[in-house]
Amino acid sequence: MTTWARESGGYALGELPVLKGGTIAGATLHWQTHGTLSPARDNVILYPTSYGATTPELEWLIGPEGVLDPSRWFVVQIDMFGNGLSSSPSDTPDYPALVTAYDNVHAQRRLLRDLFGIERLRAVYGWSMGAQQAYHWAALFPDMVEAVFINCGSARTAVHNQVFLRAQMAILEAAPEYLGGGRFSAQPEAAIRAFGRNYAGHAMSQDFYRAGLHLTPATPDLEAYLRGWEARYSQKKAENLLAQMRCWNAGDISDNPIHKGDLTAALRAITARVLLIPGATDIYFRVADNEAELPHLRHAELRPILSIWGHRAGNPVDNPADTAFLRRCVEEWLA
Repeated sequence: MTTWARESGGYALGELPVLKGGTIAGATLHWQTHGTLSPARDNVILYPTSYGATTPELEWLIGPEGVLDPSRWFVVQIDMFGNGLSSSPSDTPDYPALVTAYDNVHAQRRLLRDLFGIERLRAVYGWSMGAQQAYHWAALFPDMVEAVFINCGSARTAVHNQVFLRAQMAILEAAPEYLGGGRFSAQPEAAIRAFGRNYAGHAMSQDFYRAGLHLTPATPDLEAYLRGWEARYSQKKAENLLAQMRCWNAGDISDNPIHKGDLTAALRAITARVLLIPGATDIYFRVADNEAELPHLRHAELRPILSIWGHRAGNPVDNPADTAFLRRCVEEWLA
């Protein structure tokens, strides 16, 4: 039961031009807050959403005994463009072909300033695509961010990660309902089922399956488990899934007018304290990706999650050990 202050709403941005061309017509961001903003506005943790997820789906880790404690921090969740709550292809005519993390964090900064008068963040905590946004915050607005938690994410989407993403996009684009331009004539149900099943082979590690952790009373066999992955995406609009995957595929903190493709320069521009928290068995964002970034960061540490839960070690619903590890990371890094 929620016992702390909690609010939600929408923020209208108007006509929003995006980095790679086009405009989000009548752009809006959906947001939620947890806790109380201090009079000095110095207790803010921004918690962006991840691929295909919404703020209600990710708020499970917010609580006095959770990873982010709202009795201490003012936690602001902001839904990414394309997730169905903020402006998305499913509700926006002529949605741009590519809306990037750069576009998301610039819009988020406007929301924080205009709605709450927030000019500085104690931290940005992000998992997966949320970690990509946290990295963008640190590189683009170094004076606004004190610390970032890069939980199963990287500064630039690696080639091996793009191979997975482009295969997933190809599944959706191969559907007979696909019209081109990121649009569908109807929800491609068969393609979504295939999308979910293939996702299952990458989100969790090989060791996770070898240990039989996919078998539970609710999923007593492999087929039941895979049907659960189908259901995970069956209620998500295909055009939104495709748009956000294009954003993930294009993730790069240096691909902007400030850093002009120089990833090393973008990493060196970061003044925030950076805690890199890769999953030891994550197939998307490998420990090696963060190890390559570490020498170029001014104030950083690498703490892998020693877990066989693959990418989902960073979003450990029903996984108390990895949840406790993340809680300790936040407590120690912000002590």
